[in-house]
Amino acid sequence: MNKTIGFIGQGWIGKNLADHFERRGFDVLRYAKEPEFEMNKEAIADCDIVFIAVPTPSTPEGFDDRILRAVLPLVGKGKTAVIKSTILPGTTDEFAALYPDRFVMHSPEFLRETSVRNDIDFPDRNIVGIPSRYFDDEIWQTKARDVMEVLPDAPYKAICKAPEAELTKYGGNNFLFVKVVFMNLMYDIATTHGARFDVIAENMKADPRIGASHMQPVHQYDHMGGIEGRGAGGHCFIKDFAAFRQMFEQRLGDDQEAVTLLRAFEAKNNKMLRDSGKDLDLLEGVYGKLNEDVAEMQQVFIKEGDDIAAMEMARAKDDLPTLEAAYTRAGEDLVKLTDAYEETGEDLTAIEEIITEKE
Repeated sequence: MNKTIGFIGQGWIGKNLADHFERRGFDVLRYAKEPEFEMNKEAIADCDIVFIAVPTPSTPEGFDDRILRAVLPLVGKGKTAVIKSTILPGTTDEFAALYPDRFVMHSPEFLRETSVRNDIDFPDRNIVGIPSRYFDDEIWQTKARDVMEVLPDAPYKAICKAPEAELTKYGGNNFLFVKVVFMNLMYDIATTHGARFDVIAENMKADPRIGASHMQPVHQYDHMGGIEGRGAGGHCFIKDFAAFRQMFEQRLGDDQEAVTLLRAFEAKNNKMLRDSGKDLDLLEGVYGKLNEDVAEMQQVFIKEGDDIAAMEMARAKDDLPTLEAAYTRAGEDLVKLTDAYEETGEDLTAIEEIITEKE
């Protein structure tokens, strides 16, 4: 007898995943906020396995998993919830503690918007993460194998601890993010030497350690309908790098060299996206509304001694939600100002004293 497979969320991931299971003959139940699916809300509790694919955006206020937290209780007691949404490391462990009567797992998705159906039908890998405290529990291992069995076959399969699965998604996306930014730097330096970048790229691709993907400085990878431009764009790269950098700062903030490096990559990428007009809607979703004041602020920030004036400007703008967002949009020269703001809030006198000490 077929298991009933539930799907919460019918965006491009959830819909295509549910379509795939239907094509394979599974009994499928879909729940989403759209009218054609909302009547299935209560019935989700009866599904044996429920895949959850709902938005978990990075916003100017930080990582937002409120939708995921709202729908997870819909999964029935004793049933298995498989989170496909990108989540911060430790989230699955937290949910397992909150809902000990459910089997909450994480299975990251690795889909490209331009080839989502093919990526679902023929995945390169399937990863299922079990909450850390239950990893050696045979019942949980059996449930994880049940999930693995219903997923489309893949050449690589791994059942691991949930934080390992969660970090795998961030590791892959952010590695490619950095690769895109670096190849743009290569393009710029090649131009100054009169060298042909396409020849350089082909030479590099011949090294199997490097790989052939994410080498183009001007491209539109997966934001369908978007214009071509420079920088790492798309629905995942921008938000996932922002979330990773914020997480790194929270946990390893004393490593100033690493923090500065991550911030520099973030600022450089955002500038390339802005300057080329690529994925500006996605950029605004993560960092807030973009406008002419950002460019004006950048000019203010880079002037010696103008940090306080810039701080007052940032506070006065309703559409500049946080100084953190202002930093990533304006450039690398906000490090001292950001540090001072975090230490003192809006005490401008104290900020001025700290900035003076750092110079």
